[in-house]
Amino acid sequence: MDAGAFRLDARQVRRAFDRAARAGDDTAVLQTEVERRMLERLDYIRLRPARVLDAGCGPGRGLGLLRRRYPQAELIGADFAPAAIRKAKGSGSLVERARRLLGGPRRFHVCADFLRLPLSPQCVDMVWSNLALAWTEDPITALREFHRVLAAGGLLMISSYGPDTLSELKAAFSAASRGRHVHAFADMHDVGDMLVACGFAEPVMDTERITLTYADVAALTRDLKASGETCAARDRRAGLLGRDAWRKMLGAYERERTDGRLPATIEVIYGHAWKVAPRTVADGRQIVKWGARIPR
Repeated sequence: MDAGAFRLDARQVRRAFDRAARAGDDTAVLQTEVERRMLERLDYIRLRPARVLDAGCGPGRGLGLLRRRYPQAELIGADFAPAAIRKAKGSGSLVERARRLLGGPRRFHVCADFLRLPLSPQCVDMVWSNLALAWTEDPITALREFHRVLAAGGLLMISSYGPDTLSELKAAFSAASRGRHVHAFADMHDVGDMLVACGFAEPVMDTERITLTYADVAALTRDLKASGETCAARDRRAGLLGRDAWRKMLGAYERERTDGRLPATIEVIYGHAWKVAPRTVADGRQIVKWGARIPR
């Protein structure tokens, strides 16, 4: 993805997710499914974190999954949408909420942009971020923040959207309008390069395509709005399409109809990487481990 050609309107992103959280319609079927698949990947990773950060926690679904996976861990949920954080505070099973009241493992909620996390360096053992990196205006800065708050030996696990996401919708709009209506997303290799550039070691990346189907375009756009995932590009087209252009877009999308349904391709990128112990101190001097034996 050419960062110079595509930029997000951070205020619009925050407004969209805050509005979706206030509406209270938990229609995030895709996000829930991707969280489940991310959790399965933890089966192959040996880690017992004492503290976990969910960066871009939304209404708290991921925090519930992480609690079941790591029942003794302290959890921190961070999101920049105030309404999402309010929902996250009230989320969780009755058992979990009772445990919190009775002094069980603590769970904190922070309304903050993860470009500037209000957390100390090296304070968490794992950063988990589900489909949130795609909605930050500066992914490199976000990844550097994740690296900063991770302790040495800590794990970063992320998911994001790939460039083929909503390819059918993008093509249909292109047939009717020159304006931007769908986001551009970084590909798997770009995300992997970002991880290395930010100091992460041994990044493991993979991608898959999930196809959602809808009765019509209106159902797709309602789903996107309800989940907060509407177009927030700075160069997005202002105002509504004209009637003729809208009909042309619908006609172009109709050519994709299969078995009576309209497909919506979602490319999901998964990645995990580790923070290794530093090899130099702040002034550039190399750290050398000394293990001399004392003669008897």
